[in-house]
Amino acid sequence: MDQDNDHLEAEHSVVAKTLMDSKTSHLDDELSERLEEAFHKVTFNIHLHAVAKIASEYNPIDLAYAASRLPPNARYTLFESLPDIAAKVIFIINTDSSTRSACFRYLNDREVQSLIERMPADEAVWVLDDISERRYRRVLDLLDSKKVVQIKELQKHSRDSAGGLMTNEFFAFSAETTILEAAQFIRENPGIDMTRRIFVLDDAGVLQGFVPARNLIVNPSHLPLRQVMRYPEHIVQVGTSREEVVDLVERYKIPALPVVDKENLLVGVITFDDVVEAIEDIADETIALMGGTAEDVSEVDHVFKRFLARAPWLLITLFGGLISASVMGYYQSIEPELLALIFFFIPLINGMSGNVGIQCSTVLVRSMAIGMITSGNRGEFIVKEVVIGLLTGLIFGTLCGFVIYFLSWLGVGDFSGAPLELGVMVSAGLFGGSLTATLLGVGSPFIFAKMGVDPAIASGPIVTAFNDIMSMIIFFLISGILRTLFF
Repeated sequence: MDQDNDHLEAEHSVVAKTLMDSKTSHLDDELSERLEEAFHKVTFNIHLHAVAKIASEYNPIDLAYAASRLPPNARYTLFESLPDIAAKVIFIINTDSSTRSACFRYLNDREVQSLIERMPADEAVWVLDDISERRYRRVLDLLDSKKVVQIKELQKHSRDSAGGLMTNEFFAFSAETTILEAAQFIRENPGIDMTRRIFVLDDAGVLQGFVPARNLIVNPSHLPLRQVMRYPEHIVQVGTSREEVVDLVERYKIPALPVVDKENLLVGVITFDDVVEAIEDIADETIALMGGTAEDVSEVDHVFKRFLARAPWLLITLFGGLISASVMGYYQSIEPELLALIFFFIPLINGMSGNVGIQCSTVLVRSMAIGMITSGNRGEFIVKEVVIGLLTGLIFGTLCGFVIYFLSWLGVGDFSGAPLELGVMVSAGLFGGSLTATLLGVGSPFIFAKMGVDPAIASGPIVTAFNDIMSMIIFFLISGILRTLFF
């Protein structure tokens, strides 16, 4: 038995360690410590040598993450210490917005233009967001005209759409192009990322099919692409939502999803890497909404700025508490004896009903997010959650009533009123509060979705505050009715 307990404790320890002590977090801590030591060297020349040594030893992606922990002026020094322009491009793409801004402050327009020229157009769009409008126009004037067209085309689309996720740099050929000709063109254009698919178009640019990269290797080089291509099963429009794109790629494991315009002309491709970034963004936004904050959990911002991102949501909770106090004050004026009888159980009702409501809304929001809920089975999910809420209120309400009855009957606790009266009122109040919270938790995600608002907000402070007010009012009403009719 002791060995089993030791084994369970060891498993729990491993899980806890994995959450906060992963290989990448170890690397971030080690790298940050080395950088801090390098920037605290006695002389400027010595610390420049130490930083350059670190920059040559570590992957620029790891350096990009570590840079966010450094002072702004030190971030540029780290960027300048990178061994070549390719490493600098990778660093700028993968670092955070504040670090990019700190680096751009020291770079002239030609240096920024050199970086932008060497990165994919879809990455360049987000990087250019971190410079001022005037400088943005100056940099565009320096860029190659083809690059400018690609960037401006991508900027037309919302980041929450397929057009915002796609890259407009991809390989596409006519159906009569041979494998040899396609391979030669790919070799001559190393700046375009090679996805696991190349696309086949007709003379008008309409998508006809795709060729898996493997087919370029295993088939004779003289064959035209039309003989080895496959017809695409899944195509999205530029206005398709980010969530629908994620659902398609995740379900069908699509390595490169084609994006077409209204005329079915191929205008872009969404790669698996693009979808992974979209999933991270969705997760960040959902966690923030459920936690009641507008801050980006992946950003390293000033403390006061992060406070301001949370303050509006906390104000909702504050006003909800003030309304609850007003409701209690009203009942104090009209039924002081009732309030004195049930006053000690208000936190119990609010806590239980609040958790019931959050559980319902969280389960539904998660099911909606992963595509489990459809218009056809929505009613089934609602009925299940309502039944679970009823069972929760009935079982825990009855159990709570019996416990309070026996505690009051035994004289444990300074409760006023008869034991039976108190037990019945708290039991019925908990049932009513749980039922109210269930209906609110079940209905709010669908209401918000209908309004075009992220359903994740249904698990946030707005619904929580409203649930506290409603469950308390229901508790007062049920207690008042029972006291008038039976006691």
